[in-house]
Amino acid sequence: MQRKSDICGYLTTINADEAKGAIVIGAVKKDLSATERQHAERYALDNADGVRLLLADYHALVQRQYAGDYDAVIILADLQRAIDMAALTWRQKSALHYVFIAGYDQREAAELIGIQERPLGRLIERAAANIAEIFEYWAHRGEGYSVACSTNLIEAEETKCN
Repeated sequence: MQRKSDICGYLTTINADEAKGAIVIGAVKKDLSATERQHAERYALDNADGVRLLLADYHALVQRQYAGDYDAVIILADLQRAIDMAALTWRQKSALHYVFIAGYDQREAAELIGIQERPLGRLIERAAANIAEIFEYWAHRGEGYSVACSTNLIEAEETKCN
């Protein structure tokens, strides 16, 4: 235990484990990397499923952006950049827009694009995989993203997860 006096002169007892990764302000602590860790745990952006989950949460991230969540701003900017770099076709971009941004269900989005519902699902899946490849590329270059570790030893050696 460590005793520390706060701004008002009151003594506060702080457990050493509680102080790790946190700034202690009086008796209040603020974990500066909590939202970053939450995003990393929620969105495994090196696979299509993680990208689809991120796209599904697009509107929630926009709301958090306007509420002042800096991590949401960064994720949205990176998502837009990854979409631009993924060399998506017009149909793939349209499918993502109609389903995840405009909020249409897949049947309605397919009608708007002029295709059947099943091919729309394949367009979305391939687009998400292409976007995931960009995030994986960034992870391997150490640009702020990490690759999800695999339980398979061969895959783990290939991806060299930490």
